[in-house]
Amino acid sequence: MSEKAKGKMKEAAGAVTGNEGKKAEGQAQQKKESAREEREQQKRTKAEQDKAERAEQSRDKQERKNQGGLLGGKDKGGPLNL
Repeated sequence: MSEKAKGKMKEAAGAVTGNEGKKAEGQAQQKKESAREEREQQKRTKAEQDKAERAEQSRDKQERKNQGGLLGGKDKGGPLNL
């Protein structure tokens, strides 16, 4: 059972029994779990952004290699023919 579900159960039990402490504890547990989930999502997002950036750099490097780099012409690596 997830921490969020446990928190909801505590909150509901507190509401039914009139125990404000238990209700507040359940709400706090839910907020804590939501914050943890948000941090995990941010980590996943950052990892995907890093992966996309590495892929873009690799693609750009391959394109430069295919074009003969900075010094080569269209003949892939030879001097520029002017």
